[in-house]
Amino acid sequence: MRLLYINNDGGGYADYVHVSDGMTVEQFFNQQMPGRKPSDYLIRVNRQPVPRDHVLQEGDRITLTPTKIEGAAA
Repeated sequence: MRLLYINNDGGGYADYVHVSDGMTVEQFFNQQMPGRKPSDYLIRVNRQPVPRDHVLQEGDRITLTPTKIEGAAA
């Protein structure tokens, strides 16, 4: 199925991606952001926060926005 994926990490980008039917938000996150923790991101589907076990649907818009932004040390 086809989703609109908006990645707000760093410079950010948006693109359509194809994923398997029945994929959960947690599975999608782990596929797109290997080695990162979901707790460090605000994950929204169709502009609404959702739980990790939310099953994605055809045409959904999924947004991953970091909640912890690292900067230079003073």
